Amino acid sequence: MDYPVETFSHGERRLLAPHFTNLDRPVFALVNLPETVKGAMFARYSRYQGTLRRMYLDEFADDADGAAVAAFDGTEGERARALYERIFLGYGDDSVAQLGGAHIACEWVSNVMTKMLQRGRLAAYLEQSTRYMAYDAPMGEGLGYRYWRHAELGPEYQRAMDALFGAYSEALPRVEAWAAERFPRPDGEPEAAHMRAIRAKALDLMRGLLPAASLSHVGIFASGQAYEQLLLRLSASPLPEAREYSRQILQELKAVVPSFVSRVERPDRGGEWIEYLEERERAAERWAARLGLDRTQRDDEAGPTVRLLSVQGSEEDLLSALLFEAADVSEDETRAALHNLPPDERAAMLAELVGERRNRRHRPGRGFEALSYRFEVVSDYGAFRDLQRHRLLTVQWQTLGPELGAGVPEELDDAGVGDLYRAGLERSRAEHARIVELGHPELAPYALALGYRIRYILDMNAREAMHLIELRSGREGHPAYRAVAHALHAEIARVHPAVAASMSFVDRDTEPRLERILSEIRAHAKQTARA
Repeated sequence: MDYPVETFSHGERRLLAPHFTNLDRPVFALVNLPETVKGAMFARYSRYQGTLRRMYLDEFADDADGAAVAAFDGTEGERARALYERIFLGYGDDSVAQLGGAHIACEWVSNVMTKMLQRGRLAAYLEQSTRYMAYDAPMGEGLGYRYWRHAELGPEYQRAMDALFGAYSEALPRVEAWAAERFPRPDGEPEAAHMRAIRAKALDLMRGLLPAASLSHVGIFASGQAYEQLLLRLSASPLPEAREYSRQILQELKAVVPSFVSRVERPDRGGEWIEYLEERERAAERWAARLGLDRTQRDDEAGPTVRLLSVQGSEEDLLSALLFEAADVSEDETRAALHNLPPDERAAMLAELVGERRNRRHRPGRGFEALSYRFEVVSDYGAFRDLQRHRLLTVQWQTLGPELGAGVPEELDDAGVGDLYRAGLERSRAEHARIVELGHPELAPYALALGYRIRYILDMNAREAMHLIELRSGREGHPAYRAVAHALHAEIARVHPAVAASMSFVDRDTEPRLERILSEIRAHAKQTARA
């Protein structure tokens, strides 16, 4: 096809060149413009007869030329500001806030806070890992170890946290020395690579002793709409850390995408929204207490578990959904044609529709979303942190507490630091109890070590289950979440064997620690079934 090519004068090309990657092709990128100006241009796109480059010249060139220079001092251009005022605030067209984004770095946030930052689905996150960096050094001169502090928790809290980090710092080199002896360098492996692997093994084994108060850094890229939702959630939180970071994030977003977050501070918009979120939380707590479901009235047995609570859909639903786009009839007619198909033919059909997958990134089509599984999982908090990052699924979690217990890796006993690790867990639990007694139960989870267990829900369709299980079963992963991935796969195989069989990149290679956790999960599942 011959595409129309616009003609621009020399002066127009001079105005366009800094902001468009080309001036004569039908596909181009916008550059060197404030996010709000780019978003405003796209918002205007739907009702403008001409092309985007012509619109820029007609309506935004003078405005944006100055704005581009002043993009970081709060200037976004008067035309862009007025357009958002009319469409975003006046008409309530939230979709225009999806048309621009920003990169925000949140540093020195606790592991409790990282989960709040990463709750939104429509954003990209990157977080420092407790598995690949040591926490044995202070933050800086006179600043102490890397954990979140609050004046109301008193000096007892700091002593308890210092004791945890002290135990971690004492045990880490001993575990590293044990790992170096236990896993000698293979022939041909470079010394530097081997030492990195030994270090990673030691960090992996010791991370369960770090408290949820441990500090991390998180990078976020999101649209204006996603940031608005994040700010509202944080502002409605009872945690002072969340409210403080909400204030700071808003301050920085106002410097780069002010129109996208303009509703947050308005009492009749953001104010009412925050009140709604707060009341919704209070209502859930009231009803949980009224029905005897609150934590203080329960005495759960400890142990990791993976339970399939419910299944939506059948393999027949899956097959009809996979065929829908290739067929020319209604889905009912497709189901009727499948109804009497023998099981072996159904299995062969599913294998062909999934296709030959040469790596785990080759995934079947959206028909796989016709099935969904709802799991209840109990695992250590460290494993939960990794699995919570799968944002396309529905994840809900309860408050971290000591009731579900904590595991101690047998390797730490072999390394001679098992008792030190157990003492740290107990110090962590005691500090949690003290903070609750002090009248700050919302702050108590900060004191708990990552090795303590938490209960959460993973609700996902079969396509997302394939992604999660194949990724998280990989041998480079942590045994705690690898065990969860294996157990998820086993539960799906129990109800939909052909679906489980299509997950051809599940890493079935196991090692002693993974086998121990899987044995615990299976034993606890049998105990729960008998009850």
